[in-house]
Amino acid sequence: MAWAPPPSAAKLYRPNSYVSLPAELDSATFDTSPEKLRAEAERLAIRSRLKRQYLLQLNDPSPPAVIENPALIRWAYAKSQNVYPTFRPTPRTSFLGAVYGLGPLLFWIFVLKADRDRKEKCIQEGKLKPSPISVFF
Repeated sequence: MAWAPPPSAAKLYRPNSYVSLPAELDSATFDTSPEKLRAEAERLAIRSRLKRQYLLQLNDPSPPAVIENPALIRWAYAKSQNVYPTFRPTPRTSFLGAVYGLGPLLFWIFVLKADRDRKEKCIQEGKLKPSPISVFF
């Protein structure tokens, strides 16, 4: 009598009846078109080539001074240099732009105006002697 290995976990898996599967994992809606499979295979090949290149640089007995990780370079570019094509104006970003753009300007206008008014009042009351040379008033 031949011994058969037990069925794999994938064959024994049954979805939970209380929790629905996301659309990406639902076999009824899963898109297995040839072009999508080809695109996934291309992305996997690119990732594996980049990983192999990085590991070769990392494990090189005489490594270069700086080991460049292409994935990290792409991430840093997307995070810092490529902001404007993906920016979406929202009420929050508009408010923050006004606060950071106009806030400091209005603050310094208020501070300088208050200081000028205080000096003017002291000069009129005679507590402060006016300076002989004044650029502002």
